Amino acid sequence: MRHIFSDHAYGPAPVAGNYWAETVPDSALMRPSATGDIRADVAVIGAGFTGLSAALHLAQAGADVVVVDAQHPGWGASGRNGGFCCLGGAKADDAMIRRQFGEAARADWRRTEADAIALVADLLNRHGIDADTHSRGETLLAHSPAAMRGIEAEAGNATRDYGVTPTLHDAGDLDRLGLSGPFHGGATLPLGFALNPRKYLNGLLLSAEAAGARIHGQSPVIRIGEEGENQSLTLPNGRILARRLILATNGYSSEDVPGWMAARYMPAQSNVLVTRPLTGAETQAAGWTSAQMAFDSRVLLHYFRLMPDNRFLFGRRGGLMSSPRADAAAIRTTRQHFETMFPAWAHVESPHNWSGMVCLSAGLVPYCGPIPGLRNSFAGFAYHGNGVAMGSYTGALLADLALGRTPERRYPAIMQAPAKRFPLGQFRRAIMPAIYAMAAIRDRLS
Repeated sequence: MRHIFSDHAYGPAPVAGNYWAETVPDSALMRPSATGDIRADVAVIGAGFTGLSAALHLAQAGADVVVVDAQHPGWGASGRNGGFCCLGGAKADDAMIRRQFGEAARADWRRTEADAIALVADLLNRHGIDADTHSRGETLLAHSPAAMRGIEAEAGNATRDYGVTPTLHDAGDLDRLGLSGPFHGGATLPLGFALNPRKYLNGLLLSAEAAGARIHGQSPVIRIGEEGENQSLTLPNGRILARRLILATNGYSSEDVPGWMAARYMPAQSNVLVTRPLTGAETQAAGWTSAQMAFDSRVLLHYFRLMPDNRFLFGRRGGLMSSPRADAAAIRTTRQHFETMFPAWAHVESPHNWSGMVCLSAGLVPYCGPIPGLRNSFAGFAYHGNGVAMGSYTGALLADLALGRTPERRYPAIMQAPAKRFPLGQFRRAIMPAIYAMAAIRDRLS
């Protein structure tokens, strides 16, 4: 496996402070490694939201499916994200999507975003998964007066695209709603909810196994080839022969498994902290007493929420390097942003700090479809930091594709478009500092 970040990014250090591991320990997610010769109808590489959703839907359809992960299930972004099951999945805006794909495709994509949230809600309900859900939709908070004007101008789009009416808030409303902070108003959209991502993932894992899926950890795929009508997956201690293949490794993909993935994905770091439980007096002092999941209007956004146990989760986009020194700097910067936005909590400890990889695409839209050059093989990736819902949904689409049938769910054109390559190949991370610098300037000027 060949990665574009240093080995440190794919080791234990970035995830060592993951709060979710206190709620679902690694030991609960460990599965035996795959050994010997294994045959299956479908092989799935990657045991995160996408891979486990695919495995569950495949097994329920009667397919013999085996899943392998280089670490334990949920070790990557699925087990360490902020737990926002919300709209999203693409970074391309309406104008860009309309220009490239047309208005019908744009509208279809927006409806798919809502469908993805509904799928997760259905999975939680149907399989009895208790994932500590809370929040009635999501709240977007304006970081500047200009951003608030933009939110107001676009409020009608939610009704057009999702069939719901957002509630606009001025700064005074936010104080009354328990959403106080350095914000100039905002809007609440009644779609989505927050959850514990590891509890959700563990529920998917157990449900997939109950349906008959075989799932293995500590089983990195070294090479993919073809043997007769089958895909052949070479593992350290075994081999898998499967009629069909699903690749679901997202931001933790490699450049050579398969080679087609090279330069078609861009890992980007996201950093998270979680505080100790806050007292009632502390939440009142900050004016943040709401259970709403929220994010601000910056390009390099912050996302945050008060969880059911009164811990506060705060995350941000950023971090372009991965090393012990870079991790320490990212923790300091995240803490500085937290204290700037919530100065009343400057004294509150944040014992949990970690980072993980979100995944971007060159076209700024997710991909779900065939892997060119590999027969009967499919991939899903690039959810742009919104993989709880869209990753789960993509897994369901991939299950249908692997079964050779037209997806029963909405399958938007933007997800079917060929995945483009980033410029500079294995050195493509070199473009990120300039992109982040421009985003930071835009955030300051808007």
